[in-house]
Amino acid sequence: MGLLNLAAIKSSLRRVQREFESINRRLSWQRDPMSDVVVENLLAGYTFVDVLIDWDIDVFSMGKHKYLLELNNIVLCGPDQTLRAEFAQHLKATEKRFYDEPEGGIEDIVEWRARHLGASVWKLAAGLYVRALGKPQLFIEGNHRTGALLASYVLMRAGKPPFVLTVENAVAYFDPSTVIRNTRKLGPIALFRLPGINKRFARFLEDQADPRYLLAPDERTISDSPCRPLVDRSDVSNPTPGRHRAAPAGTPLFEENPHVRQDP
Repeated sequence: MGLLNLAAIKSSLRRVQREFESINRRLSWQRDPMSDVVVENLLAGYTFVDVLIDWDIDVFSMGKHKYLLELNNIVLCGPDQTLRAEFAQHLKATEKRFYDEPEGGIEDIVEWRARHLGASVWKLAAGLYVRALGKPQLFIEGNHRTGALLASYVLMRAGKPPFVLTVENAVAYFDPSTVIRNTRKLGPIALFRLPGINKRFARFLEDQADPRYLLAPDERTISDSPCRPLVDRSDVSNPTPGRHRAAPAGTPLFEENPHVRQDP
């Protein structure tokens, strides 16, 4: 049963899009405008996060990392298979980076998370966002958007609202993200700078928690999302009565890379 109030999320993102010129003037580093495609793909990404939560899929466990990679594919291309075919070379390069980058790939994400499972959910979500966005970045493109969706996934797994960009929080989100993007994740400077960055971003995420982005229990229905077929039914673990019953058996867009060590 879907948890996200996608209408409220869409309304917030569209308002940011309309006022982005004004927001951009206040940023320390100007960004490209938010196009309709960017907004639509972000909404598809939130929908996919909703499906992952509904199906109780842990993207950090062995064999499930492909869904985090799929989240980036959605951010860049949406669920449109024709468009993905046009960008097949880029998506393949992203997949290689995701699995093989020794300092910035999925292995780094999984190992960092394993070391910080005792942290609050806000610090865990913030730290994973920083790991995705800091140098070297997790993906070739779309790290800000995918990182925000990853943070939302972590928060929702703990029963918290997702992070959603708004006109009010845009500057407070983009400016620190620029600092994170230019900060290396490893080495002596990282040991000095990253704990403070993580702490401040965790406080930011907690301050932005807004229950209006979650549906009330009586409003939740079984999702019929175009992203649902992107989830492999065999990956559903410990189903409970009343859950997952409407989900079609989809075929994953790619297989997990068997040659990379993925467990922490």
